This record gives sequence, C-alpha cells and structure tokens, in this order.
Amino acid sequence: MNLIEESFQREKKQKTKKTTKIIMAILIILLIAIIGIIIAIYYLDKTTLKIYLNGQQDAKLKELLVFEEDGNIYVPIRAISSYLGYQSYNGDYSNKSEEINKCYIQSEDEITNFYLNSNKIYKMNLEESDDYEYFYIDKPVKSINGNLYTTIDGIQKAFNVSFVYNKEENNIVIYTLPYLVEYYSKQVLDLGYNKLSDVFNNEKAILENMLIVESANNDLGVINANTGETIIETKYDDIYYLQHTGDFLVEDNSKVGIISKNRETKVQLSYDSIELMDSDAGLYLVKRDNKYGVIDLKGNTKLYIEYDQIGIDISKFDKNDIKNKYILVNKLIPVQKEKKWALFDINGKQVTEFKYDSFGYIKSSNKNAESLLVIPNYDVIVACQNQKYTLLNENGRELMNIIADDIYMEISSGKKSYKINANNNIRDAEEFLDLIGITDKTQDEEDNNEQKANTTQNNTNINSNNIQTNTTNNTQSGIQTQNTNQTQNNVQNQNEVQNTNLNQNSNQIEQLTSGTTQDQLQ
Repeated sequence: MNLIEESFQREKKQKTKKTTKIIMAILIILLIAIIGIIIAIYYLDKTTLKIYLNGQQDAKLKELLVFEEDGNIYVPIRAISSYLGYQSYNGDYSNKSEEINKCYIQSEDEITNFYLNSNKIYKMNLEESDDYEYFYIDKPVKSINGNLYTTIDGIQKAFNVSFVYNKEENNIVIYTLPYLVEYYSKQVLDLGYNKLSDVFNNEKAILENMLIVESANNDLGVINANTGETIIETKYDDIYYLQHTGDFLVEDNSKVGIISKNRETKVQLSYDSIELMDSDAGLYLVKRDNKYGVIDLKGNTKLYIEYDQIGIDISKFDKNDIKNKYILVNKLIPVQKEKKWALFDINGKQVTEFKYDSFGYIKSSNKNAESLLVIPNYDVIVACQNQKYTLLNENGRELMNIIADDIYMEISSGKKSYKINANNNIRDAEEFLDLIGITDKTQDEEDNNEQKANTTQNNTNINSNNIQTNTTNNTQSGIQTQNTNQTQNNVQNQNEVQNTNLNQNSNQIEQLTSGTTQDQLQ
C-alpha cells in the first residue's frame, strides 16, 4: 500500500469516527428530549385533576367544581344531580314553589331538601313514609352566581354516593349507590350468601363498608364489605340499617332491638317496634302490646310504655312546614292517654296535664283558614279543649285563656300569617305574641349566637375549677332527680302558679276579645 492510499484510509476513518460522534450526540439529544417530553407529560398528567364516575373518567364534571382558598370543594347541587341519577327542582318538596334559596333532589327512593345558609338537610324515604329525617353536613349551603352549592360531605350524604378526593393522586373518584349495589351483589354470591338485602335503607350500609346479607335459609346478617368478615351473624329474621347512628335494628321472633356494628346490644330484643324520633335528642319510640313509650340510644326509659299514642299526624298540617311529628318546637313530645293529650319534654318531664282534646287547628269551612299546629319563629303550639283554642309556649305554659274560637293560618300571595278569632274579633297572632313578650326568635338570632359564645367561654372558665365543676354537677344531678320524681300533683300546682302569673296576659286577652284595637292595647 502506497502513502497516498494510506493517507486516504486514515482520512476515511476519521470522517467515519466524526460522523459516528455526531450521530451519537444527536441520539443523546433526542433521548434527552424524549425523556423531557415524558417527564413533562407525566407532570402535566399529575397536575391535571381527573374525575372518575363509576370507573369512567368524566371531564365535564371537573367544570362544575369550585375550589375555595380554605381547601373546601363546593359542588352545584342541581347541576350535578343528573350525573348522579337524580332530578332537581327549586323550592321545597312539601310546599312547591320557585324559591331559589331552596332546592330539592329526587330519585325513585328518596327526597332531599336543601336550604341556603343551613347545614341541615332533610331526607324522606319514599318507600316507607311521609316522615323526614335530618342530617348535618360539614358546611352550610351557599350561593354562587345564584346557584346553591354544597361541599363533598353534603354531596355524599344527600346523594348517597362515595365521593373521595385524593390530593396526592390529584383525582376524585365517585361511586353511586346503584353501581355499588350491583358490584357487591355479585361479590356476596361468591361468598356463599343468597343475596344482598334489596331494602333501600339497607343498601346505604355499603357506604360505610358494610353489607346486609341473606343466607341460604333466609336469615339476615352483616359482613364487612372489604374483607367479608362477619359483623353480625346471619341468624335474624330481619335487619334494618340505622343510618344516623350506624347501628342495626334487628328482629327475631317478632321482637326487635338494636345492635351496634361492634356487636354491642344497645337495646334488648323486647319490643314490638322501634322508631327513631329525633337524632339530636337521641330518642326512640318503642311499642309493646299496643302501648307506646320512649327510650334513649342506650335503652334507658324516658317515658314508660303506657300511652295510647305519641306524636302527631303532621300530614294534616302540610302547609305548616313541620318536619318532625314526634317533637314539636324542638323540645316537646305530644302524648295521648285515655283520649286526652299532654306534653312532655325530651327529658321525660311532664309539662302539662292530660286535659287537651287535641293539638292543632284543623281547617274548617272557612275557605281562607288553613290548618295550624305551630306558629313558627315563636315556638308556640295550638291546643284545643272543649272546642276552644289556646297557645302553649315551649315550656308548656298557656299564653291565653281558652277563649279563642279559631287559631289558624292564612296564605296570601305566598305569604303566611296567623290569626286569632275570638268572638268574631280577628287579631294577628304574631302581634299578640309580641305584645305579651313572646319574641320572634329569628330577630334574636344574633343575640342568641353571642350568648352561646359567652356561655362557651364561661363553661371553659368553670371547667378550669374542678371543685366548682363538681359542686355544680352535683347540684344539677339533684335538680334532675327532683324533676324526675315530680308527681302529677306537682304538675297541677305548677300550672296553678303559672296561671296566676298570666293574669296580666288574660286581661289583655279580654281587651282583645272585646274589640279593643291593637293600638289601644299598646
């Protein structure tokens, strides 16, 4: 090989080596770029909120959410309804209207009412009764651009869904109850059970990871939805899930009781029926041998099982906006015995005699008069004796002699007013209540909130003094024991004293019935 050829070969090798370096550099740059793109896509994917509804991603739902600076997520109630299998309407279910400060949602099984600025929602099971149950949500309903919004907690409780926001994964996973029912119905078959309970209220236990199942011999029990482990053995004739407490109403040999998810027997199986009266008061209506009584959540007796009826048929007062037939004005229980009615407070203390023929005014031939049980805001109850009417305050005290021929409600242009008709003289009931010193509680709301705040501070100071706390508790226990042991004679004596104190109000009523004008009374 000559020198020229050797020189050519060296030059060729150098060019090849240089080309290879260039190609390698390009490949490295491309690889870095690809890795960068992958990282960017991954980062973009991680920072993009994804919403899954029943296992399927739904980008439209993301547009509905409002993220607050405090970390709360608000969802438009009516807009999300169709996604979750509900219809939605303005106003209240019981009193149809177009009010935009209220709305309700409806499915085949249930109604839920929402109210602006309230963290209390009302639900009615359409399969069972016309009675409402109420639930508290973590934040009040708010208005955004004229639409009502609630939080994730409100959506979960109102729509019976599992709604989970995972901040780390930046996703929201929603499962509706019908989807979960279908999924777990297949699972329980594989576990050897006959079926999943198809009672709507029992299906809600799924949302707490519990399944009410039926065995091959038709007995019912409760298992853990995740593990299949037994919570309550499958040996009961019937089981009903109590959503408020997470407990179970169980039935065996026609007797019912309450068992917790921890297998604790809260109420012995000794009653013919048990029904929740009020979750805040923690009271149940119990029945045995066609007589009724009241117990608390621990099975302690509040009213002995000796009464003919407890609670009012509120369907007769459908325009009076009453949600609870067992407890009126938040603290009084109407009770009937031997065809006469009385009132007890939620602690079981009798506050009136058994002397009233009924509670409430029922609409008569007067076309303008609507049935009335409670005058709202003032927390007074209409009572009837010998076809005459009076008003009772939240302590059971009569606010007027039984002289009114009618105490009723009128509705004009959607506005409600309350009237007292005595000897054909009709006066405004709210004006009368203001006159005798019964104030509109909505006007005192701010003062009450301030008073509650002061009470909380005072309680904090009291708790710092153990001796004073113990003394106070002992005194309160003595008072409670004394109140519990009061006899019927005590109640009568108390009413006599109360009636004496009402002389001034009675005089005002006499002026009212004689035609004296409201200006003259003032």
